[in-house]
Amino acid sequence: MMAKERKENNTPKHIAIIMDGNGRWAKKQGFLTRLKGHEYGVSALKEIATAAAESGVEYLTVYAFSTENWNRPKAEINGLMRLLVSSLEKEIETLQNNSIRLNTIGRTENLPKDCQRGLDSVMSQTADNHRMMLTLALSYSSKEEILSATKDIATKVASGEMKVEDINEESFTSHLYTHNIPDPDLLIRTSGEYRISNYLLWQIAYAELYFSDKLWPEFDKAEFNKALTSYQDRERRFGKTSEQMK
Repeated sequence: MMAKERKENNTPKHIAIIMDGNGRWAKKQGFLTRLKGHEYGVSALKEIATAAAESGVEYLTVYAFSTENWNRPKAEINGLMRLLVSSLEKEIETLQNNSIRLNTIGRTENLPKDCQRGLDSVMSQTADNHRMMLTLALSYSSKEEILSATKDIATKVASGEMKVEDINEESFTSHLYTHNIPDPDLLIRTSGEYRISNYLLWQIAYAELYFSDKLWPEFDKAEFNKALTSYQDRERRFGKTSEQMK
C-alpha cells in the first residue's frame, strides 16, 4: 500500500519530450515521404498530451522544430509548416475538452506568417485553460536561448539596470524563454537515440532521463505510462544523500 501511495503522489509536474523518429518510422512503413511520419507523429502527440493531462501532469513541453531543422530539404520544411497550421485547426477541440493551454518557446517570429497567426489564435482561445500547459518548442535552440539571456543581462548591466551582484540562477532563469515554466522533472526521448540535441540544456540540470526505443509514432499511452512508472521508481536526491531525503 505504501508503494502504491508513493507512486500515485509522485507524478512529475513537468515532462519534456524529444519526439524523435517520425522520418524513420515513415521509411519503415514504406511511405514515400518523411512527411507521412510527421502526420502520424501529430496523432501520437494528441494521445500523449491527453494521457499526460489525465495523469495530473501540469506542464508538457515538446521539441517540435529546432533551429537546425531549418537545414532540412525545403519541401519537407514547407510540408511541416502546412501540417502545423492544419493540426492547430483540427486539435483545438481536443485542447478545449481537456482544458489544455497552448504555449510556445523559441524564435517563432521566424515561422511563416500563417503559422504565427494560427499559433496566436489557438493560444488566445485556450488562454483560460488550466489543467495543463502544452508548450511547443518551435524554431528552438537551447544554446541560442542561453546566449540570448546572457546578452539581455549584459545589456542591463551596461545600462545600470542590473548589477553584476544581481546575477544568480534565479535572475538568469528569469531571462529564459521558460521563465514562467518550472524546470522539467522528466525528459523523454524516443527512437533509441541517446542525445539531448540542444534541448532545454539549462532547465534539465536535475531532470530524470528516460530513453525509449520506440519511434515517436509508435509511442502510445502504454509507453508513456512505462516512462511514468520508471520515473516514480527513482529517488531524486538533488545532490543530497538518501538519508537526508528521508
